[in-house]
This record gives sequence, C-alpha cells and structure tokens, in this order.
Amino acid sequence: MIVISDTTPIISFLKINRLDLLEKLFCTVQIPKGVFAELTDNPHYKSEAEIVMASDFIQVIDKIDENYVSLLRRSTGLDLGESEAIYLSDGGKADLLLMDEVRGREVAMRMGIKIMGTIGILGLAYEDSLLSKDEVKDAIEVLRDSGRHISERLYKQLLDLIENK
Repeated sequence: MIVISDTTPIISFLKINRLDLLEKLFCTVQIPKGVFAELTDNPHYKSEAEIVMASDFIQVIDKIDENYVSLLRRSTGLDLGESEAIYLSDGGKADLLLMDEVRGREVAMRMGIKIMGTIGILGLAYEDSLLSKDEVKDAIEVLRDSGRHISERLYKQLLDLIENK
C-alpha cells in the first residue's frame, strides 16, 4: 500500500506522542520534499524534527514535477507541501493521501484521490485495537488544546465509532 502524507497529520501524531501509529497502520509513509522541509526546518521544533528524521518508515520523495506543482498551487491556492502531496497521489500513484486541510482535501477529492485525516487515522487505530477509547479521547483533547481545529461533525463520528464498538 502506498501512503502519502501532508504535514498536518504527522504533526498531529507528534503532538500526541504516537507517530508510531502511522508505521503500525501503514508500514511506510511517503512524504514529498516540501513536507519534509515543513517538518524539519523550523528551529523552534528541533526535537520533533529529530524524531521525523530518525523515523525509518517515513520516506522522503524528491522526484517532483515542479511545473505540475506550480500550476496546482496557482490554480488552487494550496501551499507547497499540500500541492506536492497531491501530485504524488494523483493518477493512482498512491492508495491513500493523509491530509487534514479542508481546501487540500476538497482538491484531492475532486481529483479522485482517496484521503484520510487525523480523525480517520485515530478511528482506524481504535478499530485495529492500537488505541483504547480513553486514548482516543485523550488524543483529541491534546490536539484541541494545541490549537488543532477538529470539526464537531468529525469528532461526533469518531465518538460514535468508539462508543458503539
């Protein structure tokens, strides 16, 4: 299974100290060079950057069609990382794109790309018995407390999943 990730899902799992879940669920996660830069270039997040760089299951892909990405950025207003992640996922090159940003998800869906966000990943981890109900709830609280926007609709869907299983 080829899984591509944008920046935000990786940051979210770093925030809850469970980056390991991405490896357990997907084995390998590919990220474009723009996402790698977003994850590792900020000097305020050195320890997180070190974790990303030491994570063998994260593979950086640097073969990017710059013209494609430039056109996508100009036509959609997406940032570099989102555009590169969509590029890598386009045309059946990936089985799944991990992305949280609404605009990026809308563009990806219109292109026929299968997507999953942080909430979906948490639900999958719960279904695979990698997280308990309480761990899922705690993760959501940590993410909300750290400023991550989580829509009430998605939050309720996740709660329904974990309460009814």
